[in-house]
Amino acid sequence: MRADRLVSLVLLLRQHGRLSATALARELEVSTRTVLRDIEALSSAGVPVYAERGRHGGFALLPGFRTELTGLNHDEALALLVAGSRRGAQAFGLGSALASAMLKVVDALPESQRATAADATQRLLIDPETDLLSRRLVAEELPDAIVAEIRRAVLAGHKLRIHYAAAHQAPRWRTVDPIGLVTLRDQGYLLATRSGADRTYRLSRVLAAEELAEPAQRPDRVDLDRAWQERATRFRAGDDQVTVLVRVHPARREDLVGTALAVLAEEADSDGWLRLAVTFQDCRHAEWALWQFAANAEALSPQWLRVCLRDRAAAIATRYARSP
Repeated sequence: MRADRLVSLVLLLRQHGRLSATALARELEVSTRTVLRDIEALSSAGVPVYAERGRHGGFALLPGFRTELTGLNHDEALALLVAGSRRGAQAFGLGSALASAMLKVVDALPESQRATAADATQRLLIDPETDLLSRRLVAEELPDAIVAEIRRAVLAGHKLRIHYAAAHQAPRWRTVDPIGLVTLRDQGYLLATRSGADRTYRLSRVLAAEELAEPAQRPDRVDLDRAWQERATRFRAGDDQVTVLVRVHPARREDLVGTALAVLAEEADSDGWLRLAVTFQDCRHAEWALWQFAANAEALSPQWLRVCLRDRAAAIATRYARSP
């Protein structure tokens, strides 16, 4: 994203003192034309970047330039940087203001922590605008200690041991190379590799985590947004998917289809209702989706889903049978 790149540009100028547009383009992996536009954006945001001509010229910051922002600890500044990496500022024309604000946040950190903060914008992604996964999720409560341990390994670039409970499997320990963290509608995911193969782990299924001292085998730079979109497509086609046979009132047919991942079969029932075979991401998705339809839909199979919905309805009925 552009705001992240502007912060990286300033950090490069701070570190090297003076760099040509060609050198900046190489470091940022963009074109020289993009670098020139970014330099102009920084100037508009009040960052004193100036150009020096000649064989040894290039772009540099005014000596002693530093923004003022105090009172933030590392985690607070990190949280603001990650929140600032959202697309919203671009949508509302606040890109230059965001770049200036993010620069001030980076300046608030000690010198030793600035590289970590700049890398965090690559490794942490909040609510990417993606696919059907975003339709189904409710908030998960994740233990702070476990998430903090995972985050430390991600940002430090260390291997990670996790005690992971995959669906329909006994929990077991895995050692992975963490690449980044993604949240989508208050659900968290760890993107990693294991023995060189891509893996996506749901944070709510991590029972324990341990950061290791060994460096992770991963690329220095990552486009986490793109990596998530690629993995989300594969994740939808994973082993956790469940197929449900459901009867639904015709008026709610489109709602059901919009919630499910796919419709495998459809026919009219004898009473005018529709009978559909649909797939959901996993057991939790199926239970959540069918519950939304109350009496306007009935799960016919699998049996475990009928039991889950029956027990949930019984618990609600019992609660409301009591006098307040």
